[in-house]
Amino acid sequence: MVTQTLSFTQPVIDRPQHVVSYRVLLGLYIIIPLCLLLQGGDDLFFAGALKAALPSSPNHYLIFQLLFGIPHIIASAITLSSNMEYVQFFKTKLLLMTAFIVLFFGVGSLFIPYKVLYLITATWTVYHVLKQQHGIARGVYQLPNWAFNALLGLSVSAGVMIYVGIFLKKSFDLSQAALVQNTAAGLCLGLILVTILSQWHIKTRFGKVFLWANTLLVLSSFYLAMQQYYFLAILVPRLVHDSTAFIFYVTHDYNRHQQQPVNFIYRWANCAHIPIFMVLPLLAFGAAFGLQKYGDALISNLSLYVFDIEIRKAVTLGIIGYLSLMHYYTESFTWKQGSPYRRYIGFKK
Repeated sequence: MVTQTLSFTQPVIDRPQHVVSYRVLLGLYIIIPLCLLLQGGDDLFFAGALKAALPSSPNHYLIFQLLFGIPHIIASAITLSSNMEYVQFFKTKLLLMTAFIVLFFGVGSLFIPYKVLYLITATWTVYHVLKQQHGIARGVYQLPNWAFNALLGLSVSAGVMIYVGIFLKKSFDLSQAALVQNTAAGLCLGLILVTILSQWHIKTRFGKVFLWANTLLVLSSFYLAMQQYYFLAILVPRLVHDSTAFIFYVTHDYNRHQQQPVNFIYRWANCAHIPIFMVLPLLAFGAAFGLQKYGDALISNLSLYVFDIEIRKAVTLGIIGYLSLMHYYTESFTWKQGSPYRRYIGFKK
């Protein structure tokens, strides 16, 4: 999810009973020192045994994919699609973006080189993750536009280099790998300098802590990647981003449905006496497990039986890919002022 600037005093149309706490969101960044301690302890006391045991990418663990990434994307899709008021409000944007995805990433994949599509998707992914964190914290920072844009630009640029360095490392020769690493290092240095300059514009200690937390999100990923702890390098921003998103989704759904369920999901959950806070996580994680574990095989076998043609990775590349791209797009406006989502979200320090 991506939010516009949030502040402690901004109005909410329907005052919710539960609000999002900035302190809770900041607390999620505890993953940074924990991962650094894991890496340091492994190097000092276990001779890199943990590094040898971890996969080269979190995506190599099914359990990682079931916990991070896909569930919050599915939760976002459920929140939007299960509320017809939201679908009607955004239907033009949804239709246009669907057409774009089909044409550019579907038909376009027949002509556009794989690495170009991968780089576009990687950049969009990193932008989405870091824009969310900086967008939420901007109401705490109260930074001038130049400082905020510089922080975001450097963070995303460095993040893309780190991402590419991890996931495309096997396709690089030594000189290319060195160029990616040196570029990431230079961008991280620039990010440190801009953060130092920016902190003088922040009046509160809490705001400065949040500022450095977002900078350390990128710096810690860079450091862990350079130490070849690729799993931890991806885990740090992924956990912060996904957990933050779920806090928003669950808070929104509680405030929207706690007095009177307004869609079929929460009416059924109410009949089954399932607590509101549990409904969306149960659906999202359950759907993620089903799609990841059985989706491709089911579609492949079904297409082979019906059409005598085997369709491979229809779920992981098709359905999940579509939902991911739509998620990156819709989250850029669904939480902004004027959106019906904002009727059910409030904030406190």
